[in-house]
Amino acid sequence: MEIVNNPVSSCSKDHQKIYQEWFNFSDSDGDGRITGNDATKFFSMSNLSRQDLKQVWAIADSKRQGYLGFKEFVAAMQLISLAQAGHEISPDLLDGNSKFFKFTLVTYLVYLDGQIDFQNLQLPVMEDLEKQLKKKRAKSSDPDLNGSSQGQPSPSANWFSSKSSKKISLSSVTSIIDGLKRLYINKLKPLEVTYRFNDFVSPLLANSDFDAKPMVMLLGQYSTGKTTFIKHLLKSSYPGAHIGPEPTTDRFVVVMSGTDERSVPGNTVAVQADMPFSGLTTFGTAFLSKFECSQMPHPLLEHVTFVDTPGVLSGEKQRTQRAYDFTGVTSWFAAKCDLILLLFDPHKLDVSDEFKRVIYSLRGHDDKIRVVLNKADQVDTQQLMRIYGALMWSLGKVLNTPEVVRVYIGRNFDPNLFIMHNNKSSACDSSFNDKPVNEVASGPIGKELFEKEQEDLLTDLKDIPKKACDRRINEFVKRARAAKIHAYIIGHLKKEMPAMMGKAKTQQRLTDNLADEFLKIQREFHLPAGDFPNVDQFREILTGYNFDKFEKLKPKMIQAVDDMLGYDIPDLLKSFKNPYD
Repeated sequence: MEIVNNPVSSCSKDHQKIYQEWFNFSDSDGDGRITGNDATKFFSMSNLSRQDLKQVWAIADSKRQGYLGFKEFVAAMQLISLAQAGHEISPDLLDGNSKFFKFTLVTYLVYLDGQIDFQNLQLPVMEDLEKQLKKKRAKSSDPDLNGSSQGQPSPSANWFSSKSSKKISLSSVTSIIDGLKRLYINKLKPLEVTYRFNDFVSPLLANSDFDAKPMVMLLGQYSTGKTTFIKHLLKSSYPGAHIGPEPTTDRFVVVMSGTDERSVPGNTVAVQADMPFSGLTTFGTAFLSKFECSQMPHPLLEHVTFVDTPGVLSGEKQRTQRAYDFTGVTSWFAAKCDLILLLFDPHKLDVSDEFKRVIYSLRGHDDKIRVVLNKADQVDTQQLMRIYGALMWSLGKVLNTPEVVRVYIGRNFDPNLFIMHNNKSSACDSSFNDKPVNEVASGPIGKELFEKEQEDLLTDLKDIPKKACDRRINEFVKRARAAKIHAYIIGHLKKEMPAMMGKAKTQQRLTDNLADEFLKIQREFHLPAGDFPNVDQFREILTGYNFDKFEKLKPKMIQAVDDMLGYDIPDLLKSFKNPYD
């Protein structure tokens, strides 16, 4: 069963060499990225209309990164060739094809793959390109025009390891993510280091945190179908996966792309600079021994990483304490993940004390949470109605929000709706719980309900890669706001300390009355109450510090972060929007 994943593989070897030469020519700074300015100059040789080129860019840069890599460049060239041949380049072409597919580069090529022979697709006609290439060849004494299609690594990879305090200029930025790295190093990181944000809230960010693929975390009690869910998305088991009615997953497992199938121990994963898990070292060896990374080559994992978690304890087992901070770990992953799935099944609706603590730890990430009532085809329609009501009642007491949480009803899960296949692929009958749908119990109404719920859930999942850049910006802004509030708190506590006598008593008084101090800071600086951290958690961390060692509030640092939020980030987004807008 063929999976369409790489536009480069869909064209001939001769065309790949030509596209590589074109790519190198259009890449003005040689960093392996075609920016909007590069694209407008190069694409203009096609003599297509501005509207057609706007659609080409929108499809090729479906993840809205602000640049084209080699794969995206090849796809853009193929689309230009199709447009020159008279094909309409429009998302509307997909409307009649499949109501399941959101519009992305891969789905567009899948759609066309059933109608067009990409192996024999003609090269686009680029006016005067050959003349310019001959001039470039003549100037170059030792040209390397058949280089790797992967491009050169971004210069931003060295920004985090550089010991130089020199400011990184805007000219070094060729993508939105690189722009966020620059802003973090120049403006936000100095504030975090000065006021020890990494000790109180979150570890300092590394290059790998910005470049990490989108992550989906699955949480729930044992045997609710977490590992089976991942298995069916991948259409195979990942290394180290165990499925059974008993609690089988006893560790946190990150399932990600790799060159071969293997399991990497947690201590090794945490020290690898190219993986975004160095912050987990704060939870100690007890946790890292219960953490591992499963790597395998899979087209889906090139776009999304999954986090499989141990079953949340319930009943008598809750009295056995884990050797590590389980809720702390889930909270850490929640901040990194793009989507969080809470799985229930009809026979495990109770929210245990540990599950309640886990859900509380997800506060601040409500927009990422999706609830899945799995294995719902094991009960009839009347029972499902009662179970759904009971689940909503239980969640209402735990989530403590006036909004109604979205609950998906899970049963048959067809991975062909998620992984993009060509027209030769056939449907596959599978389910969240490895059992065929019980049509006798669910009836025709239940079957239709399950199908619609499945479509909605898969829509959320398929949107993750496309929204990854937007999510990264959102998390960056949230972190900046939290760091600014933290700086105000630390600066205030330092200001309240006496110069000479009574320091211990003053520190104890400030710690005991921390809620009142938060209120003072809020009123003095006109800050929103919702941005302040949890009082009890903050107080617990404060007990290990001497307030007299804290830094005073530095208005210039606060102003730098305000300027970043108010001007730099909007300007960054404006710089890397569709160049044809």
